[in-house]
Amino acid sequence: MKDVMIASGNSNKVKEYKEILEPLGYVVHDLKETKHLQVEETGATFGENALIKAESLKDIYDMIVIADDSGLEIEALDNQPGIHSARFLEGYDYKQKNQIILELMKDKTNRKARFVCAIALIDDQRHIFEGVMEGSIAYEAKGENGFGYDPIFMTKEYGLTNGQLTSQQKNEISHRGKATKLLLEYLKGKNK
Repeated sequence: MKDVMIASGNSNKVKEYKEILEPLGYVVHDLKETKHLQVEETGATFGENALIKAESLKDIYDMIVIADDSGLEIEALDNQPGIHSARFLEGYDYKQKNQIILELMKDKTNRKARFVCAIALIDDQRHIFEGVMEGSIAYEAKGENGFGYDPIFMTKEYGLTNGQLTSQQKNEISHRGKATKLLLEYLKGKNK
């Protein structure tokens, strides 16, 4: 068994990592166990922010550290909320945020959007793995699955929102799923 620290306190995100990494023999630790991550995300890209988070824990833990930064970019809103997705409309819950975005988009013909995920891994080196999920903003929130902006993001592959997909369907096509596949290719190669 190999230990991996996931630099996140987001239980939904940690759950996705556990589903992916535990079958490969990794013991997944997260910040709920430690409460150490209070990092200012000063990067200009998802990759830079992921690396900042991972570096903040690497000196504390003697294990592989994985951090990610991800978010929603909406073309008609100048790619907002982008790297500020988690802090966008601070003080509102995601149900409210989604309704505000739908209101901002009501007269927009260009509904193109994408989720971007950058995963930083630090072992004896620094690595960044990126994945993108192309889609569009739905006209109404649908679905109870997933989290965050999932109920308003319409997938190309299924014609459903992320909120309507099973976790297995979402993991196969998601930005995090794609970035994680690249991460796993690296880890499998490292373990040979």
